Amino acid sequence: MTSRKTPAPTPASTTAARGRLLAPAALAAISVVAAAIIALAVIFVFGRVDFPAFTSSNVLFAITVVAQVVALATIVAGAWLARRGERGAALGKMGPATSTRVGKLLLPAANALLVTVTLAIPLSATRLYLMGVSVDQEFRSQFLGRSATSAGLPDMAYADMPSFYPSGWFWLGGRFANVLGMDGWEAYKPWAIVSLAAIAALAMVLWTRLLRTDIGAAAATVTTLVMLAHGSHEPYGAVVALLAPPMLLLAWHAVAPTRGVRSTSGAQPSTHDAGGAGRFAVAATLVFLGISACFYTLYTGWAALTVVLMALVSAGLARWGRTSRGYGAGLPIVRLIIIGVGSMIVALLAWAPYLWSALTGSTAASGLANHYLPPEGAQFPLPMFDTDPVGLLCLAGVVWLALRAGTSRRAAALGLGVAGAYAWVGLSLLASVVGTTLLSFRMDLIISMLLAAAGVFGAFELAGALAKLRIGSTAGSRAVAALAAVSALGAVSYAQHIPTQLEPELTHAYEDTDGNGERGDRQEADKARYYPEIDEFLRTELGRAPEDIVVETGAPGFFAVTDYLAYQAVTTHYANPLAHFGERSAVIESWADAETPEELHAAITDTEWRAPDALVAERKGDNYTLRLSRDVFPSDPNVEFFTVTIDADAVDGDQFTTTDIGPFTVIEVN
Repeated sequence: MTSRKTPAPTPASTTAARGRLLAPAALAAISVVAAAIIALAVIFVFGRVDFPAFTSSNVLFAITVVAQVVALATIVAGAWLARRGERGAALGKMGPATSTRVGKLLLPAANALLVTVTLAIPLSATRLYLMGVSVDQEFRSQFLGRSATSAGLPDMAYADMPSFYPSGWFWLGGRFANVLGMDGWEAYKPWAIVSLAAIAALAMVLWTRLLRTDIGAAAATVTTLVMLAHGSHEPYGAVVALLAPPMLLLAWHAVAPTRGVRSTSGAQPSTHDAGGAGRFAVAATLVFLGISACFYTLYTGWAALTVVLMALVSAGLARWGRTSRGYGAGLPIVRLIIIGVGSMIVALLAWAPYLWSALTGSTAASGLANHYLPPEGAQFPLPMFDTDPVGLLCLAGVVWLALRAGTSRRAAALGLGVAGAYAWVGLSLLASVVGTTLLSFRMDLIISMLLAAAGVFGAFELAGALAKLRIGSTAGSRAVAALAAVSALGAVSYAQHIPTQLEPELTHAYEDTDGNGERGDRQEADKARYYPEIDEFLRTELGRAPEDIVVETGAPGFFAVTDYLAYQAVTTHYANPLAHFGERSAVIESWADAETPEELHAAITDTEWRAPDALVAERKGDNYTLRLSRDVFPSDPNVEFFTVTIDADAVDGDQFTTTDIGPFTVIEVN
């Protein structure tokens, strides 16, 4: 019996391997920069035109649809050029290599354009992003504004406290606002669109690198459309979700390598996996999980659960001899440990300050972020039964996964991702019994994207089968052409419906009052129009920047469009556990018992926390009210608002200075 030793890599082969990795890295970098430029250009151009509001005219809707068709057509052209070049066919004076390069550059740019026009054009007549500054967008805008005032990782609301909420997207957005010289609230819309466009371009590069160009382009386009329809209102989560499906393919390769590992007979590994691809898959999965934990921990939890599931399945297949890949059952577990430990180290980029404070100081028992159970979170998401093009694609994806799970690595990776998502939903439903949830309604987006991608793969396999029908005739080609035409029309149909689907979010963007005291639909603004005047008064009167002034107020949206520190967060669900939300609320409620200025001043200042420099209260008769919130889970809605009334006599002293501005009274704490 003879054995062969694997030859040592030569300098030439090493250089070639590095080139294969550097080429997509360079393309990714170029694509991200180009995407940002495209997004900023579209936002700038359409922002300079005096369009009517999207909610009162269909002009912006019509322009959006035309731009979407242009973007989709460019994606088709890019895929066609790239595939033509990959097949070695020239196009006029354009050689195969040039054709491939042009196509590969067009694809990510076109996907970024698709994201940009779908969001930027409908929003071009308002300064606010989807959902305005209402509901959860209030704290998100507040967080971005806070991040713009500090290069560290401060809490979105409280003074002298590290952030509990993942800061990654908001920290980058703060730097974006600084570069453009914008306030945080004003930078939110362009940063959301730019970041989504950039990640859409990156996702296109990743998909087309992992798969045949046309298949990857279709998968990237479909998942981008699903993200726009179902996840664009939450951009810092959407950027993670958009990269998750292709990253699952890499994660499966990391824990279930195709080749290049030691076989059961003791043969040496081949140079392919051991030399690059396998290690790259491990590193990419590690970095993705770590960075995602800095952006959106819920999706990180699902992704981590899926990778664990993948490793266990891979180890089981190896243990029972159900794989011919030639690796032992221990390899997936070892790689899982490497991925887990490495990703936690990367996650410390955002989490280290909070963890250190929690370990060295006092903290509340737990946060209440998971105390939310809407109707969609109380059931299993089944997008394959929706009656739109993506619903049909998801149904095709279910069929393809069922048929190909045992024979296709792509099907195995996506199938395990779907299984992990449904496991997350099931655990969340069970968790409601013990008074919490895993916010499983957020899995709707993930499941839809994974099944839609699977449907794309199924459609291409069907097209391949049709092309082989009745060899010698054109029937197969005509069938493929018909399938392609239907698919293209389905993409246009779904894309042009997205603005309609986002109508509630667009309505808030136009009807909410922005930081300049104006509404995008040009109607009279509500009482929030006085916030700029209050802001100017506080800056002048106290002589300090907003980020050094603590304010207590229940005025809706005040912190979303200003940079003041909050004495109390808007709701308990996004409050930092280090801040002791319940105890702070109890202190504020005690202010209602004060009858004299001395009593109220002592109640405000004699606490363990930094006292507010001013209260912004609403007048109610001769008294003043502050709005507070409390958790009422498992009720739906899960938040109840109530008011605390401060007696006018309690602020009638030298300890306080009162100034009326509109329906509000600014009470300075002297």
